[in-house]
Amino acid sequence: MAQEAAAAEGAAGVPGAAWAEAVPLTALNYGARRRLGLFLNPRAAVAADWTALAERLGYEFLEIKRLEAEADPTARLLEDWPARCPGRATVGRLLALLRALERHDALADLAPRIEEDCKKYLERKRQEADRPLQVPAVDSSEPRTLETRGITTRDDPLGQTPELFDAFICYCYKDIEFVQEMIQELEQTEHKLKLCVFDRDVLPGACVWTITSELIEKRAKSVTSRPSSPSASRPVRS
Repeated sequence: MAQEAAAAEGAAGVPGAAWAEAVPLTALNYGARRRLGLFLNPRAAVAADWTALAERLGYEFLEIKRLEAEADPTARLLEDWPARCPGRATVGRLLALLRALERHDALADLAPRIEEDCKKYLERKRQEADRPLQVPAVDSSEPRTLETRGITTRDDPLGQTPELFDAFICYCYKDIEFVQEMIQELEQTEHKLKLCVFDRDVLPGACVWTITSELIEKRAKSVTSRPSSPSASRPVRS
């Protein structure tokens, strides 16, 4: 947390500075990932594409062939990387690889988006560090505010059709590898459940406590916690 606090103070200037190494790749929202895909998805002989990025990340031939079947292979690669290399998939690492691949066009275009996403992530982490031991009870009678609109990557910005989930996953960041296993087991098999994973599905920026209460109370059918202990995860409510 001290590293993230220091990073927040230095989060200025061109993305790719040392502070970006403290920001996990999950801080990049859907817009930035989709925009990067516009640069890397097209296969071109004159510029490094997503396959070159995958090779730099250590992906083998058959793994790259599997990703080719995806509609947006760049987005799928960025989603898979944190689970493959827990703790090593950072914004700083991505920017360094793009520079090594000489994709300066993508860097120049994405710089403002990436910097803004990183600042929002670091601010959210600062809020988490300052959180009280006990928060006031959530009053479900409070009307929906603008702060609860457009809070997930696939939300309706106008708040008319909010994104809904089968389950909200409560977890610590050190349990992210286990959460990735849950995603593969529950979303990518015959279960076809839709999970809400904060670091993947929630856009940075708004108050983390307001967002969490909105998702748990109004958006998810159930809540599942992942305790940082050898015991198994368990449903909280349904």
